Amino acid sequence: MAAVKVYGPPMSTAVARVLACLLEKEVKFQLINVDMAKGKHKSPEYLKIQPFGQVPAFEDEDITLFESRSICRYVCDKYAAQGNKGLYGMNSLVKASIDQWIEAEGQSFNPPSSALVFQLAFAPRMKLKQDPELIKQSEEKLKKVLDIYEKRLGESQFLAGDEFTLADLSHLPNTQYILNKTDRGELFTSRKNVARWWNEISSRESWKKVVEMQSAPPAPKS
Repeated sequence: MAAVKVYGPPMSTAVARVLACLLEKEVKFQLINVDMAKGKHKSPEYLKIQPFGQVPAFEDEDITLFESRSICRYVCDKYAAQGNKGLYGMNSLVKASIDQWIEAEGQSFNPPSSALVFQLAFAPRMKLKQDPELIKQSEEKLKKVLDIYEKRLGESQFLAGDEFTLADLSHLPNTQYILNKTDRGELFTSRKNVARWWNEISSRESWKKVVEMQSAPPAPKS
């Protein structure tokens, strides 16, 4: 079976999400960096597989996909018989529970956490001016989301139940940055159940490998 192709740097939170899923499912993959500094993400060839000119882009033989959560669902369905078989649930009810928490991540958790990651971790490195008001608003929004998570994680070990799933995996990239690259880690560590949950999901071998990839030299550029 040919390796699937993932385009984009592992430092990208969306790319990291896909990589963690592939590792959980034990799917062979080739990581191809896209030199965005040279505009490779806007080339006609790349836009054929990623029409928005962003990362990740994903190829599995003649199939192309470009949204990280959709890629993860596809990988779990196609490669259901290998790796972590319960990553996307084993029946429709469990899948529905996983899906609702993936939606919560995408709609409620991701916007404020992404804003904090960019403003606090990336803007200084890129010598861009930070937006104090946006940081404040994002922090308040994230607190409300994490209060809901705190209650939920007091009722179950993980977000969608008592097994690690895509619902949890999807939260790994942004949380990793906030806890390790910003001074807002207490948003997670001050909430007992959230802190317990983070320690469990971030200690998975799949995620440790992604973190190693993020600190490794870039892959060959396309």
